[in-house]
Formats: sequence, structure tokens, C-alpha cells
Amino acid sequence: MMSELSPGVSVARQGPAWVAEAVAAADARLVPTGPETAGLLWFGGDLADLRAALASAPGTRWVQLPSAGVDSYADAGLLEAPGITWTSAKGSFARPVAEHALALTLATLRHLPERARARSWGRSAGTSLFGARVLVLGAGGIARTYLDLLAPFGTRNVVVRRRAEPVPGAERTVTTEHLTAELARADVVMVAAALTTQTRALLGAAELAVMKPGAVLVNIARGGLVDTDALVAALDSGHLGGAALDVTDPEPLPDGHPLWDLPTALITPHTADTAEMVEPLLRARVEENLGRFVAGRPLDAVVDPVAGY
Repeated sequence: MMSELSPGVSVARQGPAWVAEAVAAADARLVPTGPETAGLLWFGGDLADLRAALASAPGTRWVQLPSAGVDSYADAGLLEAPGITWTSAKGSFARPVAEHALALTLATLRHLPERARARSWGRSAGTSLFGARVLVLGAGGIARTYLDLLAPFGTRNVVVRRRAEPVPGAERTVTTEHLTAELARADVVMVAAALTTQTRALLGAAELAVMKPGAVLVNIARGGLVDTDALVAALDSGHLGGAALDVTDPEPLPDGHPLWDLPTALITPHTADTAEMVEPLLRARVEENLGRFVAGRPLDAVVDPVAGY
């Protein structure tokens, strides 16, 4: 039962309507951001506001973030704050994002971007996903769910990650040193890696050049993982069969950008997980971590400040 000894939890800026109920259900106290704050729930906004909230609440031991990616917080130096455990939403949104990745994969292989723009019958074109070689960059929840969704297609899957530990659904797992060799074999390259200082522009001009002619690229992770200018060149030259992007660099992608006019490019405006899809999933993560925090148990989806995710 909640008492004065229950930890104080604050919401920086405006939070969803369900926050008060979730805090109470965890036997915590919802308190204004300040001296009583032990846990801080952040639901997005200007990072200057988050920095100010932390400055006003020196006893903060835990901060819950609303996104799976934490690159903006790392870039701002926030994750280096001493004595604070940061948790993210990584893994929470895996299903809708992986579903979108599969939709983009099929659409690009079947040349749907070109057909959607066509105004005449045109030629027959398209590649089947069945039996294709698929290279997945990353091994988090999205990547693993995507591999599950690929199972009925009998694809031959390889995962690239930092450690060569097996991943269910993949024939092989290799480390990033082997990326170039694997790019040359893949029919589909799906990017689901975290954006860090080490992975920025992971796919640049050299990497795109070694990709199999006609292969397609799908990115549902972060736009900065792919060199946009190099991607435009690879598509414009016809070397790549297509690219489907839910994320871009820059983002939002400006009107008039060359990607908009390329017939083999399919762009969705960072909608792999809409607000309607995300809210119940984020609520579940917040409620789970609130219960763990109050009980003194290990938190879920703890961010590694060194690794950057």
C-alpha cells in the first residue's frame, strides 16, 4: 500500500492521461519534479526541458524514455549523468515496426513504388521474396520479429551484429567485420541497427557499391545509418533495385529532395509505428518498470551509455 516511504515518481512535461493510474497501481507517489523525485517519466519534447527537470530533481535514480532509439539523448550527453539508470522502449514496438519492414520489403521487391506512380500498363517486373537471401543489420527485437515474419517465405537469413552469437531464424550470425562480404550476397538488406557514433553512415558509398546488382535496401531504424547522397547515386545509376525508407537523413526529408523523384524509392514518413500503435505498448513498458522500480528489482530495457543503446 502506498505510503510516504513509497518512491516519488515525476512526469517531466505533459504525460499521457493514464500515467497517474499507472504510478498509483505500482504503489509509487506521483510528485512534482523536485527534491522528492526518485524516478522520472519522460514522454518526449525539447531535451532542454529534460535537462532542466533533472537539474531540479537531484535525487533522480531512474529515467524512463519513450523511444527505442536513444541517439539524441546520447548526442546531448544526457546518458552520462552520474547515478541515473536510463531505460528505453527498445523491444516494445518490435511487432508493428517489423510488420512495416516486411511490407516495405515486399513492396520494393514487387516494384510497387513504380507501379503506384504509373499511368500506363507498362512492363512485367518483380522479384519473389521466397527463397531470397536476406541480410539483417542488427539483432534487437525488431530484427528478431522480422526474422519470424520471414519464416513462411523460406528465406536464407544472415544477421550482422557486434557479437557473433546465434539469432533464431538466421542461418548465420557474423560480426561487422564481415559486412562487406555479406552485402555482396544479399538480395535484401534490412537495416534495424542502433545509431551510434560507430554505426553512423554504416552503409556508405563503398558498402552500397558492393551490394548485389538489383538488390533492395530497407531501413526502418535511423536515417543516419545510410549515406543519403550515396544511396541516391546507387538508385539513380540502377545499381540497386530499390530502397524503402521509413527513416531518412535529413528527417523530415525536405520537399524537392532527389529521393522523392526516384521511381525505385519508397518513402514512408517515420510511420512504422503510429501513435495509436505505440501508446498501449509504451504503457505496458512504463507499468512494468514502475513495478520493478518500486520493488527494487532490475529494470527492463536498461540503456548502455557506452554502447549507445
